Amino acid sequence: MTAPTQRVRVSRIAAVLALAGVCAFVCGPVSAQSVSFSGHMGDKALLVIDGTPRTLAAGTAQGNVKLVSVNPSTAMIEVGGKRQTLSLGGSPVSLGGANSEGGGEQIVLTAGLGGHFITGGSINGKPVQFMVDTGATTVAMSAADADRIGLKYKDGPRMTGSTANGQVIGYRASLNSVRIGDVQVYNVEAAVLPMPMPHILLGNSFLTRFQMKRENDLMTLDKKP
Repeated sequence: MTAPTQRVRVSRIAAVLALAGVCAFVCGPVSAQSVSFSGHMGDKALLVIDGTPRTLAAGTAQGNVKLVSVNPSTAMIEVGGKRQTLSLGGSPVSLGGANSEGGGEQIVLTAGLGGHFITGGSINGKPVQFMVDTGATTVAMSAADADRIGLKYKDGPRMTGSTANGQVIGYRASLNSVRIGDVQVYNVEAAVLPMPMPHILLGNSFLTRFQMKRENDLMTLDKKP
């Protein structure tokens, strides 16, 4: 007799994304006097400066923050005559030059094409790409992504995942930490599934740690006490 499996739900978003590429502008959380890089379009970058999303073209400035250059993964800014390189979806950097420690309380996301919210972040300290999926029970990832970040899941309990293509057998796992920008949470339940997935789905095992609010193309996640 096989051991009982746990059933989780993954929304149809994963199947849709597998058929079409998605481009999004996403901004990470910030604290006072900080700046982060959230997305780009050509020579323009979406920066979050002191908690406010700002779109800057190369060579232009907002206050004392000047965008020097931008590419799909990094943006170079100049603050007070000093240049710093920001990584897409990385931790906010204070205007004084120090990295944050993950104690932030708010994530601000901007929808891209198709209305999807995609952002860089990390799992157990390893860089990943997330997509918000309110229809997913847990954070869900492919076995390939789990192997890439060194997640030990194959000795964990089996589970049944319901996807747009039917049911699949995967593994249940626990993530030590999940971080987006300056916000970090711990001990997050996850599902590892055998099918290819273009992004790691940021499901409700993460999202329920936050109060969620959406206004047009902006989604704000405020960490619960």
